[in-house]
Amino acid sequence: MMPLIEPDYDVFPESRPASKAWMVIFTDLVSLMLTFFVLLFSMSSVQIDQWDEMTDALSQTLNPSSEKTVTAVTAEYNIATMFRRRAVNLDYLGAVLEDTVTKDPVLSRSRLMRLEDRLVVALPGDLLFAPGRAELSERARQALFVLGGVLRNVGNQIGVNGHTDPTPPAGGGYQSNWELSMGRAAVVANSLRNSGYSEDIIAYGYADSRFGDLPDLPNEERMSLARRVDIIVFPTVGG
Repeated sequence: MMPLIEPDYDVFPESRPASKAWMVIFTDLVSLMLTFFVLLFSMSSVQIDQWDEMTDALSQTLNPSSEKTVTAVTAEYNIATMFRRRAVNLDYLGAVLEDTVTKDPVLSRSRLMRLEDRLVVALPGDLLFAPGRAELSERARQALFVLGGVLRNVGNQIGVNGHTDPTPPAGGGYQSNWELSMGRAAVVANSLRNSGYSEDIIAYGYADSRFGDLPDLPNEERMSLARRVDIIVFPTVGG
C-alpha cells in the first residue's frame, strides 16, 4: 500500500479545505437580527404600569443604597423652592405713581402720601362709585387698570382700605357703612388683580371709624375725602 501523501497547499491552493469561519459570523448576525425583532415586538405591546414596576424593581436592585442629599434650609424662604419678587423702594415707586396719576383724569384727583412705613394712594370714592353703591364706573375701571399696570410690576405687599362718611348708606342695598366700605375695598382689590397684580391683596372696610382723623377742612371737602378708598403699598414683599 502506498503511503498517504498530504497535498502541498502552496502548490495546489485550490485543494485547500474551505474555511468555516463565515458560519460564526452568520450565526452572530442571525442572533442579532432575532434579538432586534424580539425587542421591536416587546416595545410595541409594552404595558406602562408593568414597565414602571419593572424599572422601579431594577432601580432598587441595581442601586439599593441610592440616597438623595437634601440641602438644609437656611432661611424661612429658600430660593431653591420658592421665587419671590423683590419689594421696590417706596420713594422710587412714589415718583412713578405720581407721574402716572397726574396723567389720568380720574386718578389726578387722588392724593398720594408718603408716610414713614408705607405709600398711600387715596382714591376719591365719588369718582369711583355712585352714592351708596360699590359698582365701579367704566371710567373708574380704566383708571384702576392704568394704576394696576404699574403695581403689577412690583412685589410689594398691597392693601386696600374702604372708608365712608358718617351718613348711613341709602339706595345701594347696603345695611351699614361697614358693609359698603368693605364692598368697595373688595371691588378695587379685584380690579387690581384683574390688571395683573398677582400677589395677595389685603382688603378692609373701616366705614367712618377714621373720620375723626381727617384734617380740618370745609365740611363738603371733608365729607368727600371721607368717602375714599386707600391703596396702601408696604415696603415688604407680598405673600
